[in-house]
Amino acid sequence: MKLIVTNHSNSALDLRIIPVIEDFFQEIMKEKLPDLTLSTAIFSGKKDSTYLFQQEDTLILLVGLGKSPESESIEKSFRRILSKQADLITIAVKIDFAQAFNAIQVEAALVGFQLGGYSLDFFKRAEDKKKDFSKLSCEVSSVLENLELIMTRAHEIAKAKIEAFRLVDLPPNVLTPEYLSNWATKLSETLDLKVTVFDSKKAKEEGLEAFLAVGRGSAKEPKFIILNYTHPEAKFHLGLVGKGVTFDTGGLNVKTQGMVHMKSDMGGAATVLAATQLIAALKLPINLTTIVPAVENAIDKDAYLPSEVIQSHAGLSIEVIDTDAEGRLILADGLSYLVKNYNPDQIIDFATLTGSSVGTFGYECGALFSNSEKLGLQLQTAGMESGEKVWPLPMWESYRKEMDSEIADIKNYHGKPIAGAITAAKFLEAFIHEHPNWAHLDIAGVAYGDSEFSKTKTGTAFGVQLLLKFIENQL
Repeated sequence: MKLIVTNHSNSALDLRIIPVIEDFFQEIMKEKLPDLTLSTAIFSGKKDSTYLFQQEDTLILLVGLGKSPESESIEKSFRRILSKQADLITIAVKIDFAQAFNAIQVEAALVGFQLGGYSLDFFKRAEDKKKDFSKLSCEVSSVLENLELIMTRAHEIAKAKIEAFRLVDLPPNVLTPEYLSNWATKLSETLDLKVTVFDSKKAKEEGLEAFLAVGRGSAKEPKFIILNYTHPEAKFHLGLVGKGVTFDTGGLNVKTQGMVHMKSDMGGAATVLAATQLIAALKLPINLTTIVPAVENAIDKDAYLPSEVIQSHAGLSIEVIDTDAEGRLILADGLSYLVKNYNPDQIIDFATLTGSSVGTFGYECGALFSNSEKLGLQLQTAGMESGEKVWPLPMWESYRKEMDSEIADIKNYHGKPIAGAITAAKFLEAFIHEHPNWAHLDIAGVAYGDSEFSKTKTGTAFGVQLLLKFIENQL
């Protein structure tokens, strides 16, 4: 989709979209449609309301956003247009913003509008696919002086979020560890990024034993992916780690329900990869190291066993209590490798890690754990501002003893139906080499789920805009 700045009318338009904030209803109508008399009983800009009518050869769509709309709400309202009213557009469309709209609101609307063109119909026959909006021209009118910059940002944000959607939504016979490594390599060819990928042999040489143990039962080769982005005027160095389990059977502790959704167990990887794409595309003045340990947790004669003791990059031995607690094992090696080889100023990992976090927060927010009060507050603030909310849970040392093992340095699961998300976080903490600025985001309930835009569960791109807001709040 191409966004074009315009301040004139275009007779070739199919559709002119006018967003309306309820508190500014009269002002917006007078500014944009001075000759139209419209009863507030029909339309007044209330949230989630629309009004469609024809004016000469152009359809006019009024989109109600409510009294004080937040970015997340605006994005969703505009995503509905292409997603649910695609037949209104065949040639071109214009989004006509009134003076009442600020830069944040305009950006959210433009992001949402582009997201509306995303569809899950990857493998449908051509005649059954939804309308393709990739070549659609979208004119944008606003009095904002920095409109072109806003449009560029909105385009890159939407591209990154769509990539995160797609990575989670692709089936596991396509989205494999090798696919993720190839994706990262192709990204490095178009953006200023350096990519390094370890195969099993190289991972063995690097001591990534916990990572390799999880991948042992799969015919698909595990890939340890490292992306580096540097900026000459970097303000700080951020490290990201994303859980990349491309499919999770549970291993020999096989899952008894919900396995059909386990293609989403690389939601953390999708977040950090898409965020890396966005950071590099926007040329943000930071240094960034992103690590994705990518594996498939499958079952065969070589699969790792419950009660095995395995080694790790950090030098800690791990007693495997449950092979379905595999995500923390690959994250442990990813975190340890990141600290030992790059030592960034801040470390954040994203993972669809525990059902316990879903039991605590449902599908409203991610669980936040941090050993730094400042870092935790920065992430919490960014989450509220972006609409991708995270909320803290305690990291008290008393929970650490739950992970004590009689035979090894630590065990990967405490085996109790309590404090599952917290004890998983305490496990990960053992592998950060006492780094003082680390945060773990358990996004099991928010990375993949039901929405109004699909009949099945889909990826959400949760965390991409949170990270953007987190970074820009520090610049």
